[in-house]
Amino acid sequence: MSALSPRLAAIVDALPLRPGMRVLEIGGAPGAAAAAVAARIEGGHILVIDRSAKGVAQIERNAAEDIATGRLSVRHVAAEDFELLPSEEPFDLAFAVRVGALDGRHPEAGIAARRRIAAALTPAGRLLIDGGDPLQELELPR
Repeated sequence: MSALSPRLAAIVDALPLRPGMRVLEIGGAPGAAAAAVAARIEGGHILVIDRSAKGVAQIERNAAEDIATGRLSVRHVAAEDFELLPSEEPFDLAFAVRVGALDGRHPEAGIAARRRIAAALTPAGRLLIDGGDPLQELELPR
């Protein structure tokens, strides 16, 4: 995986990450941010979801080592259709960069996506997206 762009590095640096954390990245292809997050949450896990099969394949290629060690997993699903698997624990944090369902470009999909993301987070879980300085928090239905 190549180095992060300055913009993406600033976003990852702004995430409130800690060891052991469970993180959900929405729309994470090609996997650069996920790899950087995986390196910072020792003992934790990051799940990357992406609506694009091509994007999922990119993540699988680029993050093969993190996937093999269990630090990272990837799933082909749109945010508005995402659900925790029966055996899956909720996530502590969710984040997205340039995801139309969350940045206002697709408002109806955004309503469904925020509802699904909220259901997949712990009660104290947060959703952060790009567009702030460098991040902003989206309010979630609880």
